[in-house]
This record gives sequence, C-alpha cells and structure tokens, in this order.
Amino acid sequence: MARARTDLSHLEARLGYSFRDRLPLERALTHISAQRTPAAGGPNYQRLEFLGDRVLGLSVAELLYQGFPEATEGELSRRLAHLVRRETCAEVAAEWDVGPFIRLGQGEMAAGLRKKEAILADVCEAIIAAVYLDGGFGPARDLVVRSFGPKMTEPGRSVRDPKSSLQEWALARGKQPPTYREIERSGPDHAPVFRISAEIDGFEPVIGEGRSKRLAEQAAAEAFMTREGVGKAVA
Repeated sequence: MARARTDLSHLEARLGYSFRDRLPLERALTHISAQRTPAAGGPNYQRLEFLGDRVLGLSVAELLYQGFPEATEGELSRRLAHLVRRETCAEVAAEWDVGPFIRLGQGEMAAGLRKKEAILADVCEAIIAAVYLDGGFGPARDLVVRSFGPKMTEPGRSVRDPKSSLQEWALARGKQPPTYREIERSGPDHAPVFRISAEIDGFEPVIGEGRSKRLAEQAAAEAFMTREGVGKAVA
C-alpha cells in the first residue's frame, strides 16, 4: 500500500474541524486500491461517499433556500445540481489540499491518480461524511457552508440548465433537439457513474459523466457547448 502523509493536523486545519476520532477521516482518505483484498470489502471511502453525498445535498439545498429567497424551485434545482456536481466537489477537495493524504495502491500512485477529478470528488464527499459521523450534522453543514457557500455567487458559475441552453442553440440553427444516449454505467450500486453521449445531427457527439443520468446529460450538454465555443450558460 502506498504511504500517505500521516500527520492529519494540516488537513484538519484546512477543513476547520478537529476530529475526536480520526478513524472516519482515515477511511475517507482510503481508496479501494489501497486495500490488499478489495473484494472482501473494508475501510475504504465508498460507504462514506454514499453518506456524504446526502449530507452535502441537504446542506447545499438549505444554503440555497436561505441565500436565494426569491428563486423559483427550478432555479434552486439548477444551482444545486451545479454546486454538488463532480467538478465542484473536486475543486473543493483541491482547495483542502487532500491530495498528499489520499491512500492509493501502487498502480494508482504511478498513474498520478491523486489529482484525478473523480477521486478528488469522491474524497470530498467522504470527508463531509466523516465530519458528520464524528461531530454531527452541525459541523458537517458548517464545513459545507465554508467550502461551497462562496461558490454560489462566483462569476461564471452556471445557473441555467445546460440541456436547455444546448437545445435552444440547436433549434436556433435549424437542428432537431439534442438526444442523449447512455454509453456506460460503472461503479458500485450505491454510487454509480454514468457516461452519456449528447448528440446533434451534423456534429460529433460529446460524452459527459455524472452520478445520475440527469447529471451526466447536463455534463455532456455543457461539454458540447464548450467544444463548439458557445458562451457559458448563465442566467
């Protein structure tokens, strides 16, 4: 198993939370590849990721509900989807500087997967769950507020549904609305990853990934617009 930095005090300082029991944090930092017998199960971050995803969603939903009192349900849903998506979680994990602490197998270490977006996003959610288990919902929500709150109003943050924007773009060019096709589903049942292709007649398809089909479709639509040089979907 690859050796990771063992002094977690630096990470706790970045999180703004000191653990009474660091075992959940250690598990949150352990990729399944670091286990000698992954098939047998054990203390990796997968179960924590499942829990953290729910804690994050509720915390961000509350944050948006309070922060945008005039927003419609549709706008709140779009903002929520953007804030809890994989890319944003990976940004937060990078800001926490979790990379040196992630425990990976030798093969993953060689491939430089400490910086891989999907792993960073998973670890972000797992750490939120670790705080929740150690200190309860209050500290976990506070962590989410500190880390995700400023991103609600960052310039360039999308608040429109990329699928709607791509459809408008296609129709304006006389094309049929985009179609979305599932390419692959991977990962465990409790945390699947979908790969979905966004397709418009006359253009090369673009593939997006997400924790649900809806999020994967949004990612594909956003990637399609980025490739075609379409402006970011902003309200």
